[in-house]
Amino acid sequence: MQHESKVVMLKTERNDSMQLIIAEKPSVGMALAKALGVVGKKNGYMEGENIIVSWCIGHLVGLANADAYNERYKKGNIADLPITPSDWQFVISEGKNEQFVILKKLMSDSRITEVVNACDAGREGELIMRLVYNKAGCKKPIKRLWISSMEESVIVDGFKNLRNGDAYEKLYQSALCRAKADWLVGINSTRVFSKLYNKKLNVGRVMTPTLAMLSERDSSIASFVKEKYYNVHIKSTGLDAVLEKIKEQTEADKIRSECSGKEAFVKLVKREQKTVNPPKLYDLTTLQREQIKKTINNTILSWNVRIMLRSLRKKQMYFHSTHLIVKI
Repeated sequence: MQHESKVVMLKTERNDSMQLIIAEKPSVGMALAKALGVVGKKNGYMEGENIIVSWCIGHLVGLANADAYNERYKKGNIADLPITPSDWQFVISEGKNEQFVILKKLMSDSRITEVVNACDAGREGELIMRLVYNKAGCKKPIKRLWISSMEESVIVDGFKNLRNGDAYEKLYQSALCRAKADWLVGINSTRVFSKLYNKKLNVGRVMTPTLAMLSERDSSIASFVKEKYYNVHIKSTGLDAVLEKIKEQTEADKIRSECSGKEAFVKLVKREQKTVNPPKLYDLTTLQREQIKKTINNTILSWNVRIMLRSLRKKQMYFHSTHLIVKI
């Protein structure tokens, strides 16, 4: 069966002003360009009549390493700790300078009158674009595209309902705060523990507590001692009343003998009407949890999930590390 592919054009009038749309990754940028009818391929971007679509490559700009503040921090001496920058520095991620230069040039293009943040709809997507925008020294107005599906109709509708970037300022600040917290904990704690144990030990704000939880869980499993218990059942047609987890057999036998041959009366029947909502759409965590039930080799589980999500990318936007719900 053949299906026709329909391209939805976003109608705009030709004028001297242009809109720069910045996606989080090239694949999403291409999908946005297709939905908007932008077909002109350039180096690092797509150009249409009055729309330019470009992209970051994930985290294009990030926090500088400790030695950017002082050369002596390279030695990792405990005496220099804690390292707490008062004026945070940001650098272009290694191997991504070419794309940053392209974005910076586009932002400074006199034809561009506004920049659209089309990075993933979440805290991290907000941070990725804003850091590039700030590093490039751009001052042009920001609009925000906020969609969770890559259906062409959803994309077009999203561009018809762009919001002012100022509405997401607090989201950006929360993401920046999280990034700085990761830096402070990671840089300082890693150096302390590496020195104390004379080997490189990576410590992280999320990684280390998670590792501690796994270690505690593993210890509890290893030291678990099974306890025998007894359940007493009173069975009748369509009824199974259970008194569970009685530790002593003598007590269970006593309850059974006292109930044996006796009549039981139902004193109260409660009827409740409940509304059961349909299951929520998958995020990465719930999808992994579902696969764990069916997958023995957990080593390849995460990669299988990511491949599955990538295969659905033509129609859906996804995040590898977010709680944004995605339809599959």
